[in-house]
Amino acid sequence: EVLTLLVLMFPLLRGLALQLHSALTGSYIPGTHSMAFIACLSEPTARDIARAIMDKKLAACVNILPKSSALYFWKGELEESTEILLLVKTRTSKIEELSNYVRSIHPFEIPEIISLPIEQGNPLYLRWIAENVPPD
Repeated sequence: EVLTLLVLMFPLLRGLALQLHSALTGSYIPGTHSMAFIACLSEPTARDIARAIMDKKLAACVNILPKSSALYFWKGELEESTEILLLVKTRTSKIEELSNYVRSIHPFEIPEIISLPIEQGNPLYLRWIAENVPPD
């Protein structure tokens, strides 16, 4: 029974240990922050969405990347378009709120909103993200 309890509690205990270690040493906990990718059809739309994200303090930074070509299937047909890509740096805990908000303002029926956890990076930059995106 004790072994089963320890196995079940391991993820929680590991998370608490990492948070304590981070608090004591100032080190980064992998996956605490994420980078989200959001595709937009035009630069004005991309800028509007980026500004809206920043106004809601859902990100520390949003990069607006220049036009790229995209090929994708939509309703059974191969489509080709030009897109503007947003790179959004935020807390992982904000991804769901970010995604819900972007879906509410994005003109696409099914907007591309994909996120990846940040495993490592410049500790000062990662701390800057934390300072600029309020915790939950």
